[in-house]
Amino acid sequence: MIKSMTGFGRCEVTEGTKKITLEMKAVNHRYLDVSVKMPKKLNLFEAAIRNELKNHMQRGKVDLFITYEDAAEGKAVIKYNKELAAEYLHYFEQMAADFSLDNDIRVSTLARCPEVLTTDEQGEDEEEIWKLLHRALEGAAQNFVETRIREGENLRKDLLAKLDEMQKCVDFIEERSPQIIAEYRQRLEDKVRELLGERTLDEGRIVTEVTIYADKICVDEELVRLRSHIESVKKALQDGGSIGRKLDFVAQEMNREANTILSKSNDLSVSNCGIELKTTIEKVREQIQNIE
Repeated sequence: MIKSMTGFGRCEVTEGTKKITLEMKAVNHRYLDVSVKMPKKLNLFEAAIRNELKNHMQRGKVDLFITYEDAAEGKAVIKYNKELAAEYLHYFEQMAADFSLDNDIRVSTLARCPEVLTTDEQGEDEEEIWKLLHRALEGAAQNFVETRIREGENLRKDLLAKLDEMQKCVDFIEERSPQIIAEYRQRLEDKVRELLGERTLDEGRIVTEVTIYADKICVDEELVRLRSHIESVKKALQDGGSIGRKLDFVAQEMNREANTILSKSNDLSVSNCGIELKTTIEKVREQIQNIE
């Protein structure tokens, strides 16, 4: 199974008054490059998020977007200090007795005394938030990987079809090469006969010239290596895994072999086939850039 580097995943998790929405998308990149955008209060989880993502991907430029909502956020808790209120009341009664004043203390008066009633913001439970965030991260990552796998399967089928096209070009060049040598020998003999007339041909000289020509245009080694590279890519596509970098290197080697074949060719049909081969290899390289 191979994976594409492009993908998208989304997950929304709600628990109580809290809701976390997480989206991730990725495009091609040589290495794993993760960009995380989220509320400041979640910044303490960034390292954990990055470590978790490494379990689901090895390459790609990944953009992660996280939103956090809490319906209870901003609600204050009122705290009543009974002991302090009792102490205030005791002193108010003592003041009334000391100065012969009416004790007109009401609840509203007592409530306005410092620290009798206080407000406090509800604290955030970091462990609870992380559990919620982790669920959203796992859900989005699962969707993300599924899209990568689907795209990866499409890439695999397309690459196999292109490799078959390359194989046909290799087969044609291999079949055509002996014919080119035979045709060269025939042209050479016809030219020599035309020049010599009735005189006897020097068969040894003809053989030497044909041998030199055959060695000059020989692409046997290049064809063998191309076949090997094609089989190597097919096997890698079958085995799966993180193979993008390996295949990119193999595609570069294929291109070198095709260039050598073109440089040695002086036959129009082989040259055309070599150009087609290079074009297909370039298409293969472009597709390989999408593989993780």
